[in-house]
Amino acid sequence: MEHVHTSHTGNAATPGTQRRVLVVEDDATIVEAISARLRAEGFQVQTAPDGPSAVEAAEAWQPDLMVLDVMLPGFDGLEVCRRVQAQRPVPVLMLTARDDETDMLVGLGVGADDYMTKPFSMRELVARVHVLLRRVERAALAAVTPRSGILRLGELEIDHAQRRVRVRNDDVHLTPTEFDLLVCLANTPRAVLSREQLLAEVWDWTDASGTRTVDSHIKALRRKIGAERIRTVHGVGYALETPAP
Repeated sequence: MEHVHTSHTGNAATPGTQRRVLVVEDDATIVEAISARLRAEGFQVQTAPDGPSAVEAAEAWQPDLMVLDVMLPGFDGLEVCRRVQAQRPVPVLMLTARDDETDMLVGLGVGADDYMTKPFSMRELVARVHVLLRRVERAALAAVTPRSGILRLGELEIDHAQRRVRVRNDDVHLTPTEFDLLVCLANTPRAVLSREQLLAEVWDWTDASGTRTVDSHIKALRRKIGAERIRTVHGVGYALETPAP
């Protein structure tokens, strides 16, 4: 594809170990800035300027992660995310020019793992890319060495080995991030976990700059498993409710 640019350069990465990142963005200045920073971090990078070429590039190149703008020519990033996730699961960091919570929830609903609002710092973008890739590695390791047993909390059932969740015997589709967040809450049911604790456990972040990310994922999770199952403790954090013994 003539509109997709490839780089195989990187810094001292072992051949074959470089992770592939597809950057989908129609603003040339932003594309160049993101691509240059990711290449400097040792990633292989391809770029696509619109929805159709993004889906085509994702299928042909099989990236390890996508940085995906919401507003695109052809069709938008939400549709790109739907189509790509239908082909194969891939972590997606979505970018939006609007600080709109509805956008965040819709994006999380079609398979995005995280959200950033423009303008953003390249340092934070790179940090989030690394976090998403580490989560994929942890999930792959868990699949090989799964925790035994299935956790049942009333009508909520969590299968660690298959990374599946059921509510009232119905399968619930969760993104990898949503699953990790639910497991984190379920490890200490009824105990209140602060947003900072959740950021550290689920996102590997050591600062509090991503509390909006936690709130958005909690809202998306509530929509899927039932709002009554996650209790908000205002000013503190969240707790997973369980049936009374």
